[in-house]
Amino acid sequence: MSAPTGRPPHRSPGLLLGVLLGGAVGTALRWAAGRALPHAEGGWPWGTLLVNAVGALLLGALLEALLRAGPDVGRRRAVRVVVGSGLLGGLTTTSALALETVRLSGAGSPGLAVAYATTTLVVGVAAAAAGVALAARWPRGRRS
Repeated sequence: MSAPTGRPPHRSPGLLLGVLLGGAVGTALRWAAGRALPHAEGGWPWGTLLVNAVGALLLGALLEALLRAGPDVGRRRAVRVVVGSGLLGGLTTTSALALETVRLSGAGSPGLAVAYATTTLVVGVAAAAAGVALAARWPRGRRS
């Protein structure tokens, strides 16, 4: 599934298929989280906040671990593109964050909308930093 070293990932049919499948799985997981944690109209969207925080944590850890493992080639590039862009890109959702912020504002809760958007951004950055810190503590593995 990896692209040759000199070939850009977006020109590799195998990587594109991997991103498509990873994105489908991530999107299904995001949908399931939204169903498991529904919110009332005008209420705090916990499901979206959760998937964005978990996705940021995992992406931070993934990218740090891959960086520590060696150059962005071969299997490492495939994992970065398929898991990072595909799976975690499908799991996290900027569009739902924007939509829910607008809905909160439109439901007469502009303060809650600002609080939700700000909380999501702060939690996301903190989660990504935590993921990086966790991965930085893992012992370096074999280079492949």
